[in-house]
Amino acid sequence: MEAAGSTMAVAADGTWRGSVSGGCVESIVVEASRSVLHGAAPHILTVSPGEQQLPWEERPACTAALEVLIAPAPPAPVHEAITVALADDRPVTVRVGLRPPYRWSITPIAEDVIADDAYFDQLPSRRRLLLVGATDLAAVMADMAHLLDWAVVVVDPRPDHVAAGAMPPTARVERAWPDIWLAEHPLGPQDAVVTLSHDPRIDDRAIRAALAGDAGHVAALGSRATHAQRMGRLASQPGLDRLVGPAGLDLGGASLAETALSILAETVAAKTAAAAVGYEKVGCRSEPQRPRRLMVDTRRAGTPIARSSNGCRPRRGTPPCRPQGATVGGASTLRRPSRAGR
Repeated sequence: MEAAGSTMAVAADGTWRGSVSGGCVESIVVEASRSVLHGAAPHILTVSPGEQQLPWEERPACTAALEVLIAPAPPAPVHEAITVALADDRPVTVRVGLRPPYRWSITPIAEDVIADDAYFDQLPSRRRLLLVGATDLAAVMADMAHLLDWAVVVVDPRPDHVAAGAMPPTARVERAWPDIWLAEHPLGPQDAVVTLSHDPRIDDRAIRAALAGDAGHVAALGSRATHAQRMGRLASQPGLDRLVGPAGLDLGGASLAETALSILAETVAAKTAAAAVGYEKVGCRSEPQRPRRLMVDTRRAGTPIARSSNGCRPRRGTPPCRPQGATVGGASTLRRPSRAGR
């Protein structure tokens, strides 16, 4: 299941993006959204995974009832405010009414709330990932990190590396010494720094500056021997116990992409405090950060939006699911479990 407030956009031409349940009820939600696009009244739809299955078919493990708001996408002023905030990486909170006429608005409330008559969805700014060294590995990591909704910045003082053109267009590339860049662009607990240059003159400056700041995850690429030398050079650096190295979980891979995946997996583990059982090492700090959830289709007005909620996976001995929400564009859906499932 998706998180509370997850959004799905359904267009009149039959296309759709996003998810309200991870696949369990999407076909039902899409059908309901198209009916709103063709003139049906906005409404809250109660739906359960597997309800379309035949009686003799095995039921899915997730059987909670969900309430999904099927309503028009945000009107132009709200849509534009969301689009600008996302483009500028600024946080914004959106209010969606849960009673007719299911109005959208921008609100100063700074947290996710489900009330009787509205759902408030905070869209935080993206987490930043600073990659030190414009290397081939940095290019692959930048590509992958974009899919994880990180705002990627690659810094390197070497002009030839910066001018090589290897970085994807989704990454911001700057020619700068990393310590100077960090002094001008302080990072927060939700952000991460990974050094990749293999040049201690560059990497050590980045590590010192990052450890002196508030970055939630600081990691350095290199072999165990390289990392041992690095630790010796930085022995007097305050906060050195926060440095993760060699960077990356031991996934057993060897290719560039596999190395990038192992480093990003470790970075995600640091963000979510996930237990990486079975891996050789998880030397990372835990700085949980809620994901961005509202997805707005900026290509066409009136596109239905579907909003979904946390996974309801009721199993024996587990507490009941909390309220959840979903929105379908052109029609909008906000999903909550029915009272019977609470």
